[in-house]
Amino acid sequence: MALPQSSRRFSFAPLALATALVFAPLVALAQAPIEQQMTPEAFKAAGLDKLSSQELANLNAWLNNTLQVETTKAKSQAKEEAKQEAKQEDTDRNFANFGIKEPVVGKLVGEFHGFGKGRRYTLDNGQVWEQSDETELPGVHLTNPQVRIKPTIVGNSAYMMVEGYYTSAKVRRIK
Repeated sequence: MALPQSSRRFSFAPLALATALVFAPLVALAQAPIEQQMTPEAFKAAGLDKLSSQELANLNAWLNNTLQVETTKAKSQAKEEAKQEAKQEDTDRNFANFGIKEPVVGKLVGEFHGFGKGRRYTLDNGQVWEQSDETELPGVHLTNPQVRIKPTIVGNSAYMMVEGYYTSAKVRRIK
């Protein structure tokens, strides 16, 4: 089912990139000499009226070069931001596939030595879950225990319980 137009996610990164690519050459060409950009009072207050015509030409060349360098940087940054945003959207799209709507019941593969933050649990169906909270269940040593993973109402987290124990640990699917 297609989302209504108003519900679709809109990205400004491609627009920023397109704007930078289109207007960057125009901005570089439109750069007026410093003496035309400043009021005569400001020009004199900055001491620029003391420069020779060659020194003033060198200053304008430097300013134009700086503008070109900054425009190139902005263009590169816009490209990188667009690339990062596309990568994040891919990650979000792939991670959303890991969200579960119904409880998962299965057996852990191998030994279970209790809960611990950062531990990974592989199920017999190939799913891999990682514990994301500080819950502990010390002194437990089981082989291929049955587990039940219940989804949270919001987000892509879930809680895993091992059969025979009432302690549950917050987990997130990583594979």
